Amino acid sequence: MTKTVLITGTSSGLGRTTARFFAARGWNVVATMRRPEAETELTRLDNALVARLDVQDRASIADAISAGIARFGRIDALINNAGFGLAGIFEGTPREKIVEQFEVNVFGVMDVTRAILPHFRQNRSGLVINISSGAGVFAPPMISLYCASKFALEGFSEALSFELASQGIGVKIIEPGGVLSTRLNERAATEAQHFEAIPDYNAFIMHSAGAFEAMARAAHATEEDVAQVIYGAATDGSQRLRYVATEDVVSMIQARRETSEDHYHALMCAQFMAKAC
Repeated sequence: MTKTVLITGTSSGLGRTTARFFAARGWNVVATMRRPEAETELTRLDNALVARLDVQDRASIADAISAGIARFGRIDALINNAGFGLAGIFEGTPREKIVEQFEVNVFGVMDVTRAILPHFRQNRSGLVINISSGAGVFAPPMISLYCASKFALEGFSEALSFELASQGIGVKIIEPGGVLSTRLNERAATEAQHFEAIPDYNAFIMHSAGAFEAMARAAHATEEDVAQVIYGAATDGSQRLRYVATEDVVSMIQARRETSEDHYHALMCAQFMAKAC
């Protein structure tokens, strides 16, 4: 029986790549985005339905789920991919942008998940895959709001996994780091234009920028690599909760999860601070 996946945020980047990846392997795909009228590629796939879904618009969420069920009969998996990142000093971040960060990355995920759960419970099966980040495990400076949203997503997903297991529904978390060709950094640069400049932070910002450039040089994974990890999580039949999706964040995740607090703190200071802390 052909399975169906609904994916949010498929207009570009990882979401689009993941939609193509699943469709190429025989899945029906409900590819959702805020402006489907502009889509020209995914609409050509016989086993894909392109539908409008804005995670900040609950009516559009319900409509997209209904359209997917009407087209394919049922939905077997949900991939909560839609999201964006803020990069900059917390003190200079406008409050409205902080609210938007959580509305999209946290509350949007919750609203889409809540909307599809009655369908999953009716089927006594289903899978929720949430796209987190290495920044949902360790917390570099300059992306405090993005980290906060992904830390929240991690906690929500973990607790939810136990609730939904009682209903035959699985939950999985994907943790990628830097990905070549992703548009996440482009969006972060655009958002940074709204930040207030605070000169006292200039020296720190310059040093941190160098650390992030080094991290970017270490990132060699592609969107296809991450899509393959997502597909593996959707099809491995396990109850495994977390999947680290790119090699560049493995050492930092291990430091956070497997070493002492003192060791981790010293590692972060050495990487991001101009002097010992």
